[in-house]
Amino acid sequence: MERLTLAILVAAGLWFLMFSPWTASWFNFWWAMTASAVILTTMAFFFGGKGQGARGETFPRLASELLLGILIAIVLWGVFWVGDRLSSLLFDFARPQVDDIYQMKDGNAPWLIGLLLLCIIGPAEELFWRGYVQRTLSSHWNANAAFVATTLVYTLIHIPSLNFMLVMAALTCGICWGGLYRFFPRHLPAIVISHALWDAAAFVWFPL
Repeated sequence: MERLTLAILVAAGLWFLMFSPWTASWFNFWWAMTASAVILTTMAFFFGGKGQGARGETFPRLASELLLGILIAIVLWGVFWVGDRLSSLLFDFARPQVDDIYQMKDGNAPWLIGLLLLCIIGPAEELFWRGYVQRTLSSHWNANAAFVATTLVYTLIHIPSLNFMLVMAALTCGICWGGLYRFFPRHLPAIVISHALWDAAAFVWFPL
């Protein structure tokens, strides 16, 4: 648990540096996020969080995981589309805060952002938070407590952004991916795929 605590503290520190208004201007966000993803995944690997990989899987199983990942990403994008419309109607601050999130793309080539999200950032986040953090907590606590704790931490580390909509987005995603892993841990490959696809879709391909 000491290693897990260290990994979470490192994640919290990296997210603070990337998102807080006092430090965010120090970095190019996308390269900082990519570096953070690599750091956390490397820590998870060496701390024993390899997770359930795809080694030994048959092609039909891998194909089904891909299709399931695509389906999850589509459903989650639809949830966010509805949530974006409702929040804009209910809260005056919602749309400006969402626009602030999308301003992170300014000055960066969309194709590059999409590639980083799809190939590095999205998969790495899921392998760390569900494949390492939630899996490790599940081995020490019951699965429900591990799910709640992982989702809570994943949400809280976004607070330094001072962006309510971003924090709520993290909470929604944490509940979705964490809940799927809670009940279907064997489908971690599909969850990883869905995170990668949703990231690229929501930020680049089909922005909300």
